[in-house]
Amino acid sequence: MPFPSEHHFKSLSAHGFHRVVYRQWGDPENAHVVVCVHGLTRNGRDFDTLAAAISDRYRVICPDMPGRGDSEWLRDPHDYGFPTYLTTLTAMLAHACADRVAWIGTSMGGLLGIVMAAQPETPVVRLVVNDVGPVIEPAALTRIGAYVGLDPTFDTFDQLETHIRQVSAPFGALSEDQWEALARSTARQEADGRWRLKFDPGIGVPFPATGGQGGDLWPLWGAISCPTLVLRGAESDLLAPATAAAMRARGPRPLVVEFPGVGHAPMLLSKDQMAPVIAFLDQN
Repeated sequence: MPFPSEHHFKSLSAHGFHRVVYRQWGDPENAHVVVCVHGLTRNGRDFDTLAAAISDRYRVICPDMPGRGDSEWLRDPHDYGFPTYLTTLTAMLAHACADRVAWIGTSMGGLLGIVMAAQPETPVVRLVVNDVGPVIEPAALTRIGAYVGLDPTFDTFDQLETHIRQVSAPFGALSEDQWEALARSTARQEADGRWRLKFDPGIGVPFPATGGQGGDLWPLWGAISCPTLVLRGAESDLLAPATAAAMRARGPRPLVVEFPGVGHAPMLLSKDQMAPVIAFLDQN
């Protein structure tokens, strides 16, 4: 597997600057850029497998959003929201000299992609929205809200992996190696030997007030004109079948691909999940 290079830059929130880390795969001079943005409590390592698979023909940029992975935590947790995230992503594109990008967004990353793609003069020329839509099911928000602000620690890696398997069960049937890799990329081992998840529990502070950045994004969906692909886990509690059907009929009128045996969200680790994404990118 090829290896990425790691980069960092400073972005601005309402309470000061913060350090943001992203990993870049492929030829740094390649003008064909794919940006991959993760979900609420995840980080950019979620896309390692997909990025490696396409890095021979694309430059792939995978950020750790503020408060996740190796990026800095924000001073005020109330700043965890779309204004900060959109500022961060715009700064990242400038830092990476990426003027035109294909965007792959899972959950929160998909919502950010919808917002970005709907803007005048958008740099987003192709959009993949992974298991999220203009409206989010309340039951999914309740489920996510139950753990997003927690800060558990684990005495052993086995305890950590058991926890990851439990909270991430909707990801579907992953292999033993995939579960282990997912656990290792999701946590860090502290000096005392205990394991802690790699996200700021403060990201849960604004969650009740914002509904996890839910709400009605249909006007933005209607403003998107670039080619778009929507992915859905057949058992997803976040992207309802009726919402996916409405997305197909409105705005960019995307192709909708559904993966059986998967909830929220498809992790794009298997060949059958990566194949429609790669085919869509290669149409460019």
